[in-house]
Amino acid sequence: VLAANVAVAVGIVWYGPLFRAGRQLLEGQGAAPRSYVLVVAAMLISAAMMGHNFARVGQETLDAKPWLYWMMSGGLALAFVCPTLFIGLARHGIDLRARAIDCGYWLAAFLAMGTVFWALG
Repeated sequence: VLAANVAVAVGIVWYGPLFRAGRQLLEGQGAAPRSYVLVVAAMLISAAMMGHNFARVGQETLDAKPWLYWMMSGGLALAFVCPTLFIGLARHGIDLRARAIDCGYWLAAFLAMGTVFWALG
C-alpha cells in the first residue's frame, strides 16, 4: 500500500511541477477522490506483483544483491509497461514528447516502488 501511494505521489510531482505536460495524473477537480482511488488501485496491483517477485527471489538473495530491487522493478517497467504504453498512445495519435513523459513516469513510479520495498526490506 505504501509503495502504491509513493508511486502516486511521484505522479503528482511528475505531471505537476516537474513536466507540466498539460494534464495531471489525477484528472478533474470534482472527481479527485474517485480518480485517486483508481490510480492507487492500479498501482496497488503493480506493487502486489512486484512484491510477489521479490518474495520469489527471497530475502537472502535480496540482502546479498540489493540492486535487484531496482533492476527488477525498473525491468518490469522497461520490458512491459513502457513499450505497451508507448505503442498504445501512438495508436491514438499522442505526440512523441507526451509518450516519453508518460513512459518516464511509469519507469520512475516503478523504481520508487522498488525503493519502498528495499527500504522496508
